[in-house]
Amino acid sequence: MAVDRTPVLKRCRSLQMDPTYLGIDKKSRRKLNRTNRKVSEYGLQLREKQKAKFIYGVLEKPFRNYYAMAERQRGLTGPNLMVILESRLDNVVFRLGFARTRKEARQIVDHKHVLVNGKQVNIPSYLVKAGDVIEIKEKHKGCQRYKDILEVTGGRLVVDWLDCDQENLKGTVKELPTREQIDVPVNDTLIVELYSK
Repeated sequence: MAVDRTPVLKRCRSLQMDPTYLGIDKKSRRKLNRTNRKVSEYGLQLREKQKAKFIYGVLEKPFRNYYAMAERQRGLTGPNLMVILESRLDNVVFRLGFARTRKEARQIVDHKHVLVNGKQVNIPSYLVKAGDVIEIKEKHKGCQRYKDILEVTGGRLVVDWLDCDQENLKGTVKELPTREQIDVPVNDTLIVELYSK
């Protein structure tokens, strides 16, 4: 399995984004020294695509497949792409507060701790649908790991399109999110422009 091992804070600096979108509280004290270089239109488009890939932890080939899927759906391609990325199982586990970061959520799913509608799913890229019930397996609910996670994520607001029961480590997808409900700082129109060249 291919994994992006880039240092997170360094990558956040180069993409000019805040690490809190990844669930990381650290701040880098270093400044990005770019001596007034003008970024081309292509450079801006590429940065937005890299931002989306980095935030959701998706590599190039799956991202291209998501884009093709978004193009085939009804409506605008950009918002469709963001909704597909947001409805990945690892992202939903992160949004419910069962993991501190999306990388940790991916690991939790990989290690077979997650049930979707009562069935074990260990594919982080599994796309959830409206009405799906996501929960942590009964035998893992008492683990110290989840107590520590809930201490950190307890104060985090759960998004409107999810219903969460943190006591029982269980959540429901009320509906798929709209583009307005996705608070990720990515300009999807630039990604569409990049791929439509």
